[in-house]
Amino acid sequence: MKGRKTVPSDDSRLLLKGAFILTIAATITKILSAVYRVPFQNIVGDIGFYIYQQVYPIYGIAIALATYGFPVIISKMVADAEAKEELDSHHIVQASFIVLGILGLFFFSIVFFGSTLISTWMGDPNLAPLIKVVAFSFLLMPFISTIRGYFQGKGEMLPTAVSQVQEQFIRVTLILLISFILVKQGASLYEVGSNAILSSVIGSLTALLVLFIFYLRNKRKKITSLKFKGVYKVVAKKLLIQGLAVCISGALLVLFQFVDALNIFTLLIKSGVEIERAMELKGVFDRGQPLIQLGTVVATSFSLTLVPVLTSNRRKDSQYAIAEKVNISIKFSIIVGLGATVGMICIMEPTNTMLFSNNEGSDVLKVFAISVLFSSMILTMIGILQGFGYLLAPAKYIIIGVFCKFIGNYVLVQKLGTMGASISTILALMVILGLCIYKFKCIGIKLLSGLFYMKIFICAFLMAIILRAWTSFFELFHLTTRAWSIVDALGGVCVGGALYLFMIGTFNLLNERELNNIPFGKFLLRMRFK
Repeated sequence: MKGRKTVPSDDSRLLLKGAFILTIAATITKILSAVYRVPFQNIVGDIGFYIYQQVYPIYGIAIALATYGFPVIISKMVADAEAKEELDSHHIVQASFIVLGILGLFFFSIVFFGSTLISTWMGDPNLAPLIKVVAFSFLLMPFISTIRGYFQGKGEMLPTAVSQVQEQFIRVTLILLISFILVKQGASLYEVGSNAILSSVIGSLTALLVLFIFYLRNKRKKITSLKFKGVYKVVAKKLLIQGLAVCISGALLVLFQFVDALNIFTLLIKSGVEIERAMELKGVFDRGQPLIQLGTVVATSFSLTLVPVLTSNRRKDSQYAIAEKVNISIKFSIIVGLGATVGMICIMEPTNTMLFSNNEGSDVLKVFAISVLFSSMILTMIGILQGFGYLLAPAKYIIIGVFCKFIGNYVLVQKLGTMGASISTILALMVILGLCIYKFKCIGIKLLSGLFYMKIFICAFLMAIILRAWTSFFELFHLTTRAWSIVDALGGVCVGGALYLFMIGTFNLLNERELNNIPFGKFLLRMRFK
């Protein structure tokens, strides 16, 4: 009926509020996770950073299991149990905990008792003690996952959000504080790395304590023993298939880091690089991780808030409304991802010097920066596919991409060094993106028009010209010290960003409704009309 407005239901409002809370928490934790690595590298140097980054991906996988996949699947089972009243939600939690407890012990055993073998694969037996420490993260995973899933299933997102932020804050604070003290005391870099990993485990433990307090306050009745044995089979099937699939989809960047940890160092050694120099080169390559993570967070955090809307409303909304939500998600990821990619490439030298004291490896990091655009698009498209109920396909695509990355490293690193690792990352991401685009076409999701891509590339090209002129001024007068690099890099962000936003408004890349649904959209809308 014309002029009639649809009033959101209480359930829809609750869903949107919960999605917003989780998005804010995820954004804060990812920013903290990226930013702390800069001062950490300044404290321990490239070799110390190499040591930490070799083991960190294992911890990242444990966090992915406890944050992305399992809580989501548990929350769906709890919500269904509450709605149908066929089974007490506490029984779902109990069954989930037992299943995940077995899985956690399995992962712990592989990592802890296989630490020597894993460190040998990495080419550095001295990493074995660090790997043993990080193995304990898998023992905490069942507790964290089940409690988070229980609350999310009841529509209470605050416990998950608080525990995520608390975990990251404690972890980052301890890593920086303890590392600074140990380096000042002359401790070995492996000892510093071991304590940094231990700090991460302590962060997970504090998250568990926060969740346990919430759970005790929420519990209203005694949990009886689970007599319905058939529920174990149902829970195990959903967790081990759907849960692991969502975990894999959420751990794209971490899995790529794990591949790099396994073979970059050993391949550099095989190519004739000395051991200490190979450590430095791997540490320099890892400088790109916080930069890529920050760019990806900005590009995906806001667009993915629309995914829960797709999940809940795809049966109620018209095809046009759904297509519009999909388009704005993809548009935003491309606009921010391309802007961040081109911007980082243009100001990589001063940014590298500003953050890490020198510009070593800038060419490698420039190529690596292209992954911001591809990973932003991939993560957004994966979120959309999950919103449409496709959980397994994205996981398959990422597994294929990880395999391509593994093979790409073996082919390219021995010939091109860390530049080969950057190139293999881009090629593997292109494979995943191609598969996602193919899936979109198969299920009838229309992609953006060619005119949009032409306009956005013009915007990025003009920004690149201005940024190149900006950095050339500093190079011309040899203003390349770390102090001047701060002015160069931050000034470039402001100048390039302002021009990029102006061009987006000028080319009308986002319509009025889309602008009202994105950060700073109203500002762009006013600028466009002016």
